[in-house]
Amino acid sequence: MIPTPLARGLALVGGAGALSLALAASAADNWPAKPITFVVPSSPGGGTDIYARLLAEGVGKGLKQTVVVENKPGASGNIGAAAVARAAADGYTFLVSATPAIAVNPYLYKNLPYDAEKDLVPVARGVDAPLVYVVPPGSRFKTLDDLLAAGKNEPGKLAFGSAGHGSPTFLGVKVMEEKTGAAFTHVPYKGMAPTMQDFLGGRLDFLQSDVASVLPHIKSGKAVPLAISSKSPLFPKLPVWTEKGLPDVPQSFSVMAPAGTPDAIVQKMNQTVVQAMQEPSVKQRLIEQGYIPVSDTPARFSQQLQAERAMWKALIERNHITVE
Repeated sequence: MIPTPLARGLALVGGAGALSLALAASAADNWPAKPITFVVPSSPGGGTDIYARLLAEGVGKGLKQTVVVENKPGASGNIGAAAVARAAADGYTFLVSATPAIAVNPYLYKNLPYDAEKDLVPVARGVDAPLVYVVPPGSRFKTLDDLLAAGKNEPGKLAFGSAGHGSPTFLGVKVMEEKTGAAFTHVPYKGMAPTMQDFLGGRLDFLQSDVASVLPHIKSGKAVPLAISSKSPLFPKLPVWTEKGLPDVPQSFSVMAPAGTPDAIVQKMNQTVVQAMQEPSVKQRLIEQGYIPVSDTPARFSQQLQAERAMWKALIERNHITVE
């Protein structure tokens, strides 16, 4: 039987598809053949940066390749995220980001230089990062209830800083204001590192920070914790505000890749990230920084990310929060 032109065409298409899959698998087998870059869309010294450097060490060992951390702060993570979205989808550039750049900013900014859903693909949710309220030593506030009461009785008088309008360190306070009727003055910064500088300099009344960013200052006595969003072995006696019915804003640090990155490489990086975080010395250091390692597949991470995006969208629209 002589194949028809259509049958011959289908055979060619099938052959091309099989060849494409074979080439992709081969590329993953040979990957990585050169150093990998983790782009962090925030300043050095913040929680995302701390996590990325721990992760780079573990992933570098797992892949037997150098992993370079490159900070590209600004615009609540948009600058770094856009750089990765425009990068070659060859498995050598990844975004290590807090929640805003991948789940919040699409609903906060009118004109983003990237599309978080179309230009980036989920690789791994690395860690959850509990948040903690802190005040300077000598503050008149001894509990979170004291602080919230002052925010109700003296609206706008107390100032807090954050890593930017799209950061959980800002949105978490906004949700708390919505829930309790308190009102504070927001001072935005480009990342947690400059925020912390002004806090330590006495120019801010309190912070809601990820644990890692403020932990050294808690240990040195320069920051006093009032309450935390979830239980932590680092602070076994610290009140957990979510247990009292007060709202939580989830914060995590995750790994994303440029859209079009071969799935075989995405899967291999996911497995390497999970293995790196379970390596005893790395896992212990993550826990010591206040992080909670997460072992998600790319598919599971993608599902959770979609749910979070819906939550953030509703939160931003409900509070009429916008950023130019």
